[in-house]
Amino acid sequence: MNFSSKLLEKAVNEVSQLPGIGKRTALRLVLHLLKQPTINTHHLANSLTTLVDEIKLCKQCHNISDVEICEICSAVSRNSEIICVVEDVRDVMAIENTAQYKGLYHVLGGKISPIEGIGPHNLTIESLVEKVQKGLVKEVIFALSSTIEGDTTNFYIFKQLEKYQIKTSTIARGIAVGDELEYADEVTLGRSILNRIPFENSL
Repeated sequence: MNFSSKLLEKAVNEVSQLPGIGKRTALRLVLHLLKQPTINTHHLANSLTTLVDEIKLCKQCHNISDVEICEICSAVSRNSEIICVVEDVRDVMAIENTAQYKGLYHVLGGKISPIEGIGPHNLTIESLVEKVQKGLVKEVIFALSSTIEGDTTNFYIFKQLEKYQIKTSTIARGIAVGDELEYADEVTLGRSILNRIPFENSL
């Protein structure tokens, strides 16, 4: 792809590094921004800069937050005795959209995947175990996607928590095997949360 401007080429190269964005799409997006009022592009650039400079991870659940303790963890209306274990913030958003779950979350930050070099120590599993050790948690819900990596992560965490004799459950398989949680429709996902089953029964 030949560029008449080095500035344009640099912008396209940066945008094309985003997931699912090729060089042609990146070029279309950059040219679109050039056609917009300058103030609009400045607002976009400023919002992204502010995001990366000021975003935080909740100290309790590791969800993305503007403050040290996120709105979900600090809400008195939530049931703190139930923790739903998810892969990332997109899964929190998907479950919240169902309006069927009123407990808290624990964001792992990924799934165990030896092929990608991701082990238990790369995730927030240790802090989840510490929460359970305190004796204030009565149920842990596994809500990872129905993939080999998801099932492996669920089983690893289950073995870590087994000695604490708390209830462990997994979302019902209304979610197709191999599907990512974030792509499930809200009704199916909501029913999967409500109809969760003991984790041992899913093995």
